[in-house]
Amino acid sequence: MKVNPKNGIDQLLFGMQQKDVVAIYGSPDKQFEDEEQNVIFLYNKLQLRLTFYQDEAMKLGYMITSNPEVTLLDKKIIGGDVEAIKKEFPFKTWETEDFDATENHFNESNWLVLQSEFGKIIRLEIGAIINDNDEFEWKFKK
Repeated sequence: MKVNPKNGIDQLLFGMQQKDVVAIYGSPDKQFEDEEQNVIFLYNKLQLRLTFYQDEAMKLGYMITSNPEVTLLDKKIIGGDVEAIKKEFPFKTWETEDFDATENHFNESNWLVLQSEFGKIIRLEIGAIINDNDEFEWKFKK
């Protein structure tokens, strides 16, 4: 599974509707609504969580994965040393937030989060880009 910064993961593009995702991966293993009425799809085998934003006409806006095969700029990242991997990327600005046992390493220009525990990356989160006009930049075009 290849992460495409600012665009999505694998064949998934920000802005897709639920039916577009189901056409690619089939029905999710689990589906539910969060407290904001966003729809969440979980794909167990892919270790993939997808969020469709209720206030954006149910467009795919956020993706989370712990899949050990996920690559970012052709590098496998899950299980890798977070500091070493961050240095290998051309993204130089990272904000780090500490949550006791885990840390989030956030790169705003790509809306990318590397979550680490014990110095190793345990999951990747990527969100649709929000432009200077405070609007989402949807990548999926019908």
